[in-house]
Amino acid sequence: MAQDGNGRDHNPHGFTMWMAGGGVKPGFSYGATDEYGFYALEDKVHVHDLHATILALLGVDHERLTYRDAGRDFRLTDVAGRVVNEIFA
Repeated sequence: MAQDGNGRDHNPHGFTMWMAGGGVKPGFSYGATDEYGFYALEDKVHVHDLHATILALLGVDHERLTYRDAGRDFRLTDVAGRVVNEIFA
């Protein structure tokens, strides 16, 4: 499915991420979409959760990793992000 017909649109409702090594559980699927792969239905993971999980796999606490810009502290996961421990080996 594509809005402009060339098959290169982004789907904001469901996406696939392939991860291997680095503490990720092998041979494992987390979450599910509808039969078209268009909408996430089970175990939804927000992009902030994905970033928090990747940082945790790298040994970084996403809540402590901050950078200062324009006098304000920012986090890579903004003010959200939950580590998805279910995918850890």
